[in-house]
Amino acid sequence: MASITAMSGPRTRKCDTTGLPVCLDAEFFVKMNAVSAVVFLLLGGIAALTLALTRWPAVHLLDSTWFYRMLTFHGVNMLIFWILFMEMAILYFAGTTLLKTKLFSPKLAWAGFGLMISGAVMTDYIILMGQADVMLTSYLPLVAHPLFYLGIILFAVGALVNIFNFFATVYVAWKNKTYGETMPLVAFGAVTAAIIAVVALLHGAVALVPTLTFAMGWTAEPDPMWYRLIWWGLGHQSQQVNVVAMVSVWYLMSHLTSGGVVLNEFVSRGAFVLYILFINLASAHHLLVDPGVGATWKIWNTSYAMYLAVLASLIHGFTVPAGLEAGMRLKGYTKGLFGWLWNAPWKNPGFSGFFLSLVIFGFIGGITGVTLGTQQINITAHNTLRIPGHFHATVVGGTSLAFMGLTYYVVPLLFRREYSFKWLARLQPYVFAVGIVLMSLGMSFAGSAGVARRTWDIDAAGIYGATSHLMLGVLGIGGTLAFIGLLIYVLLTVHAVLFGQKNHGRAMDDWGTPKDIAPAEGDTEARELLEHGKAPGTMVLVLVLLACFVVYYFANWKALADLWHVR
Repeated sequence: MASITAMSGPRTRKCDTTGLPVCLDAEFFVKMNAVSAVVFLLLGGIAALTLALTRWPAVHLLDSTWFYRMLTFHGVNMLIFWILFMEMAILYFAGTTLLKTKLFSPKLAWAGFGLMISGAVMTDYIILMGQADVMLTSYLPLVAHPLFYLGIILFAVGALVNIFNFFATVYVAWKNKTYGETMPLVAFGAVTAAIIAVVALLHGAVALVPTLTFAMGWTAEPDPMWYRLIWWGLGHQSQQVNVVAMVSVWYLMSHLTSGGVVLNEFVSRGAFVLYILFINLASAHHLLVDPGVGATWKIWNTSYAMYLAVLASLIHGFTVPAGLEAGMRLKGYTKGLFGWLWNAPWKNPGFSGFFLSLVIFGFIGGITGVTLGTQQINITAHNTLRIPGHFHATVVGGTSLAFMGLTYYVVPLLFRREYSFKWLARLQPYVFAVGIVLMSLGMSFAGSAGVARRTWDIDAAGIYGATSHLMLGVLGIGGTLAFIGLLIYVLLTVHAVLFGQKNHGRAMDDWGTPKDIAPAEGDTEARELLEHGKAPGTMVLVLVLLACFVVYYFANWKALADLWHVR
C-alpha cells in the first residue's frame, strides 16, 4: 500500500484531451480486458448469427446438436465473457483515472486477468468439443464435463481478484482524498456494480462448486431446485451488474459527447443504492412458474421488492436524459421542448450508441421486463420466445450498445489511436440498433403466438401458423442485421487499435460535440431550469414511456382475461 501515492511519477501521463491523469499500469489492463472483450463478442456474435438463421424456419441452418451447442456457446460468451471483460476495463478506468490515483497492484491485475482468460478459453474449448451442451443455465440433472464448471469458476475467481484490486484502489484514493470531497458519480456507479458483482459471484461459487464435485463423481447430485434458486442469484445479479455499468456509461457518455450534467447527485446515488438493496430479491422473477418455491415467496419478491429495483431504473431513466437536456440548454439549445434533442450530436457514434441504448432499454426492455415480472402474466409467457425478446433488448440493445458507444472514446483516449472510415463508424450504432430491435420484436411476437424458446424446430409440432413463421423471419433478418453491425464494430475497432493514426501529444479527433452558442453570461432560463431540477422535454418523453407501459401492461391483462375466463 505504501507504493500507492498521488497520481504522479514515471508510470503516469496526462490525457491530452480531458486533462485527466492516467495510470499507465491501469491503462494497460484497460486495453487487455477491452481487447479480450471484443474477441469474445465476435465469437458470441458468430454463434448468434447461426442461431438466428436456425430459428428462421425458411433457413434452418444448424442440426439439433449444433443448435444447442451454439446456444450454450452464445450465452456464455455474450452474457459472461464479453460483458465482464468490458466491465473489468471500466473498473480499472473508473478506479484510477476518475479517482486520480494509481492502481493498487499490477500483480493482482495480472493474476485476475490470467485466471479470467484461462477460464474463458477452457470453457469455450470444452463446449466446442461437444462436452457441455447444457446451455447457460446448466440446470441439473443436465451435467457437463467438469472442465466446463472449472472454467467458469476460474473466470469468476479472476473477476473477484480484479474487483478486490478495484476496491483496494478506491480505498487508497478515499484515504488520500485524491478526488476531493465526494466521489465522482460514474466512479460511484462502478463501486455499486462491483458490490453487486461480489454477491453474484459468491452465488456462482455456491452453485457451481458442488456441481463440479458432482461432475467429478466425488459427491452426490445437488438438489435441482436448490441449484436453480442459487444459480439465479448469479444469473440475475450478473445481468444487474451490466445494468449498473451501463447506467454509469450513460452518465459518462452524456457528459463527454454533449456536456450533460447531473441534476441531483443525491437522487442519482440513491438510485444506485436501491440496486444494491433489492436486485438480489428481484431474481425471484426467474422462478415464477417453478413449483419448488411457494406463492408467498414469489409474491413478496416480485410484487414489492422487485419494484424498488425497477424504481432505480426509472430514476436513472429520467435523470440521464434530463441531465443531457440541461447540458444542451446551458449550451444555448433552448428552442422549444426538443430543440436540445434535435441538435444533439446524432453523427457522433459515442452519443448515438449511448442514447439508442437508453431508448431500447427503456421502451422495449424495461416495459416488457416489468410486465413479464408479474406472476400471472409470466405464466402465459414463460419459456416462450417473449423472454429472450425482453432480455435481448436489455442486455444487447442496452448494455452492449452502450459499451460500443464507449469504445469510440476508449480507443482514441487510451490506445491513442484514431478510427479510420469514420462515416462507417457513425453508421454502425444505427445498423446494430435496428437489427436488435427487429430481432427483439420478432422474438416477442413469435413468443406471443406461443413459440417456445430454446427449441430447434417448431415445424415438428405442427401447431404454428403463418404469423409465427413471419415473426421468426423478422427475428432472422434482425439477427443478421445486428451481426453486420457487430462485425463493422469489431473490424473498425481492430483496425483502429492496430493501424489507426496515432494522436500522441494532441487531443483526439472530435466526433462532433455540440458548439456552445449561449451568451457569454450563460442562458438565464436554462440556469433557472437547472436550479429547480426541471427538464420539460424529458418530462414529455417520460410521460410517453409511461403511456406505452400502461397500454402494454393492460393489453397483457386483457389477453390473460381472454385465456382465463372468470365468471
